[in-house]
Amino acid sequence: MKRQWQRAGKSDEIRMEEFLRSHEYYCVTACAKFLHKRPPHEQIWYLPNQEGVISAMLLRFGGTLFPVLGNTQDLPLPRFMKSFTGRIPVHAVQGLLDEADILEAALAKLGYRAAEHRNYDLMTLDSPPERRSPSLNLRGLTIRRPDFTDMEAMYPIQAAYEKEEVLPKDAAFDPAACRFSLSNILAHEQSLIACMGDRIVGKINTNAASFSRLQIGGVYVLPEYRNQGIGHRMTADFAGDIITQGRGLTLFVKKDNPAAQKIYRRIGFKTIGDYRISYY
Repeated sequence: MKRQWQRAGKSDEIRMEEFLRSHEYYCVTACAKFLHKRPPHEQIWYLPNQEGVISAMLLRFGGTLFPVLGNTQDLPLPRFMKSFTGRIPVHAVQGLLDEADILEAALAKLGYRAAEHRNYDLMTLDSPPERRSPSLNLRGLTIRRPDFTDMEAMYPIQAAYEKEEVLPKDAAFDPAACRFSLSNILAHEQSLIACMGDRIVGKINTNAASFSRLQIGGVYVLPEYRNQGIGHRMTADFAGDIITQGRGLTLFVKKDNPAAQKIYRRIGFKTIGDYRISYY
């Protein structure tokens, strides 16, 4: 029997959830998108094996494709992509490096070429973090939860974070979109801010929630306050709060950011794979 990709329907919900749960460590963002999907704006396809069990999935949310291919061997190319890429532009591919490579090769056959690749270490934490910080001087530092009264003071840090860590190369910064993103963080995500006196100098927040894990994102300390242990203290406190809630933690950090990698390793995060976001 020839294996073929199938468009997911309501009757496939349980099988898809079982498959995603079994791969949750490696695809928290995709799991979060699945849990909060809003058809028909999102589409999901799956590949059954000979016994009808789902062995791979491909999720499209907005202009981003999320491959979750598991251990599938001899993966048939998703021929249906030609039909939907003609109607819906592909802006990004996000997932494990090997799986992103497979999907990018399929897109290349349709004439898509990535404009930028960003490679990351995928890291996890499931036990209480190491909170001792190699601080130089943390006198005057306070770590607290923000609220909407902090929005204007947080905006410059959110803007700096997006410009430095999020926006694709040559993309224009959108102040309105940045404020909207910050508003969503304050309304729907867990977050902490680091303050030196009255000035907010750092922030951290979750950006995705899967079945049993939360994903950390938005970690940023102003350049003039780096190398003082603030990032370590802020991240350790944040991770500790979430671990006590009974949730595991996931994050991905750029491979060319050894300072951040060092902080996460000291706290207790372990690298479990290579991750990629490619922009088109």
